[in-house]
Amino acid sequence: MGKVLIVAHGQPSDPGPAEAALARLAEAVAAVLPGWAVASATLAAPGALKAAVARLGPGFSVFPMFMAGGWFTRVHLPGQLAGLGAQDWQMLEPFGCLEAVQGLAVDLVAESGASEAIIAAHGSFKSPVPAAIAGRVAGLVSARGLRVAAGFIDQEPRLAGLTGFGRAAVCLPYFAAEGGHVVEDIPAALAEAGFQGQLLPALGLDPRVPGIISEAVRERRAVCAGACRWG
Repeated sequence: MGKVLIVAHGQPSDPGPAEAALARLAEAVAAVLPGWAVASATLAAPGALKAAVARLGPGFSVFPMFMAGGWFTRVHLPGQLAGLGAQDWQMLEPFGCLEAVQGLAVDLVAESGASEAIIAAHGSFKSPVPAAIAGRVAGLVSARGLRVAAGFIDQEPRLAGLTGFGRAAVCLPYFAAEGGHVVEDIPAALAEAGFQGQLLPALGLDPRVPGIISEAVRERRAVCAGACRWG
């Protein structure tokens, strides 16, 4: 019925685990997309994108497992695909830009029973988009009556500076996967801030994610027929 390639940044210092984790996600998506060919590749794993493109052939949708649109989805990834001779592909909205994903973030905070929350994101000194997305999610959480703040690894306000969050707080990593930022940088920054609450798993690890991706692929494939859509 269709073809989809799920692409993530990966972990350049140790590509294997992130590549394997993305492959497991692709398998879960394939399970809810019967009849579809689903492949995956991280940009950090040598040869992975080339192998996935060869496996799918022409006419596939690209689902960027990124938390925001930017240089990787607008410039780097299209350039890589062009260099590999990929044909008739469509770029869909990045994972973190989807309203369903942002809604899932709100649900995860609500399901935790917390009265305070931190939305932890990567951020960027080059683009306002990542911060705007995290800020939107924080606003949606705030509308539920919680005290909430968005904090970042790569821009202000830094996670390490978000003080005063007690035991009734949770921190949700607005990340697509469990990498170095989630398992090392965020806990270290929270410890520096004196955070006393619970650190939740990365958003992209929630079991509802494959269903969200499959629905987005179905919907956006119809909307984007014959064109590329940059996130």
